[in-house]
Amino acid sequence: MNTLEICVDTPDDLAAAIEAQVDRIELCSALDLGGLTPTPGMIELAKGSDVPIYAMIRPRAGDFIYSPAEIRSMEADIAAMQSAGFEGVVFGALNRDKTLNIATLSLLCSVAGDMGKTLHRAVDEMPLPRTAVQIAIDLGFERILTSGGANTAVEGLDEIVEMNSVANGRIEIMAGSGVSYRIIDQLGRSGIDSFHASCREPIGDGGSKRLNVNSLAKTLSAVRRCG
Repeated sequence: MNTLEICVDTPDDLAAAIEAQVDRIELCSALDLGGLTPTPGMIELAKGSDVPIYAMIRPRAGDFIYSPAEIRSMEADIAAMQSAGFEGVVFGALNRDKTLNIATLSLLCSVAGDMGKTLHRAVDEMPLPRTAVQIAIDLGFERILTSGGANTAVEGLDEIVEMNSVANGRIEIMAGSGVSYRIIDQLGRSGIDSFHASCREPIGDGGSKRLNVNSLAKTLSAVRRCG
């Protein structure tokens, strides 16, 4: 079954994604910075959602090389998402050589326990993202969010296809970055059936972006019919 995950960072966008009955919501703050851990207010609003909520666990913008203090913060944030009753969490961590930090990921997976776990686009900074697949499987992640190491999923499509091949059904490979109704069919023809999008479009002249409900409806429809 094709699935669509929508990332949100505002109360109104959260409400719109829930109303549209998308398959999953990635709850964040600061999407303009790539998505950070959601605020207490957003966590409270998302409690009890009938759409599964996966919370971003990312304490700051920038690289994914975390200090001991930042890792402790991430542990506490995961515990908070468990207390909120969310279905899952989204995180990633790298070493300075752009390999996965297996020790940190293992620790955070242990803290998350039975929660669903998504390995996020930290993998796109690796020299070859496909090498993350087996590691993610061994650590207990259920999916990897990736653009195939490129700026957008279309640009990284060949690598995403390779990741899908390595996964061989053992873990979900979810295409993200630049995903919209305009390219769903192209991605679907390559065997991708899991999609991540924001459906945000500029509003006004200030550079702000908000979820566009028409774009969301079109993207959800394209996901349902593709493949």
